[in-house]
Amino acid sequence: MILIDRFLSDEQDPKAVEKVLGKLNDMLTTNEELIYLAVQKKPAVNLLPDCIAVSNKRIFYCEPANFGITMNFKDISWKSIKEVSFKEELFGSKFICVPQHGENIITEYIPKAQARKLYQAAYEQLEGFKEQQQQAEQAERRAQQSGTTERHPSAIDIPFVDITAAETPVAETPVIPAAPVEEPEDETTLKLRKLKTLYDKQLITQEEYEAKKADILDSF
Repeated sequence: MILIDRFLSDEQDPKAVEKVLGKLNDMLTTNEELIYLAVQKKPAVNLLPDCIAVSNKRIFYCEPANFGITMNFKDISWKSIKEVSFKEELFGSKFICVPQHGENIITEYIPKAQARKLYQAAYEQLEGFKEQQQQAEQAERRAQQSGTTERHPSAIDIPFVDITAAETPVAETPVIPAAPVEEPEDETTLKLRKLKTLYDKQLITQEEYEAKKADILDSF
């Protein structure tokens, strides 16, 4: 249950605050908290003032309808807001909300003290949201960059080699010359060889060797 007293610190209309908080209490989402509530104060008749409430997630615009019997609520999230500002005038201040798309939302006759605190609360929440959004975007960019620069070892490109087309050196087999085939010696050659052997062993003289050699060659 929302405590009303904390929203009456700057002379807000108690009846308007009570009525608005009774409706907003059922509209807040999980972890959503109201931070400040400003009540319009018109210079002449102020029977049905508009209210602006700031939470940690959005801005609520509360407008009485059907002569105060019902109330219309509009809200705009911080994601959809570009900037907020206020302008002091002769009778109160204007609170200005600039959305990302569409026309500015202007609420007049907000008491000056309430307008300053309303702006302060809205500005702090909007800047906090922008900072969180920037941090999330930076974290996402770092994650994307690390995903493209850091590669798993299994993803290393290995050049394809067609082993069927590669030239494989073949060990050369040394060529061994064929041994000459010895033809059988004829009778004349055999006689001359034996004669030479006898001469080498000095079993016959040179004259005998020459004479015998001549006889063998004559018979050839």
